[in-house]
Amino acid sequence: MRVRGTKGAQVVSIGLRLDAGTVAGVRTQLHEAVDSGSGDLIVDLAELEMIDATGLGVLVGTQCRARDAGRHLILRRVPPRIMRVLVVTRLNRVLRVESAMAAVA
Repeated sequence: MRVRGTKGAQVVSIGLRLDAGTVAGVRTQLHEAVDSGSGDLIVDLAELEMIDATGLGVLVGTQCRARDAGRHLILRRVPPRIMRVLVVTRLNRVLRVESAMAAVA
């Protein structure tokens, strides 16, 4: 997982998996990113291949923490497989997903 700052936002890149085996470390890093930065928190999921319920819970929890800090959590470059999970669970209605057109601009 990588964290970098860019034009009023932080970008956090998630690795290959966000599941029960990885959430503890990812949760800590996401929460530290929320607490230490300002502006939008962009979570780049381009490399993500697998997510489970605990991983989804970390994203929702991080969104709540970001909202409480006056920030927005935005998912960027969501792979089609992961987007299907968000749609099936209806989390696409809860989590902000950056459109492909906005990501290119």
